[in-house]
Amino acid sequence: MKIEFDRKADAIYVYFSNEPVAYTKKLDDMRYIDYAKDNSPIGVELLCVSDGVNTDDLPHKAEIERALGDRGIKVFA
Repeated sequence: MKIEFDRKADAIYVYFSNEPVAYTKKLDDMRYIDYAKDNSPIGVELLCVSDGVNTDDLPHKAEIERALGDRGIKVFA
């Protein structure tokens, strides 16, 4: 898992794989999941992270929560 944190955009992208994105599922205005052709999740985009992040329905939830906590970002589960 690789994480890119863009403080200026107040966004985080979590990579699970280097597979190309086949489609994206919008969970809400702040959370998007990218999927490969085989329907496996390959990444998650989280917006407005300084307000905290809702991790409900995210793949690899526990790992994402640990990574956000390590960066001082609040998690709402």
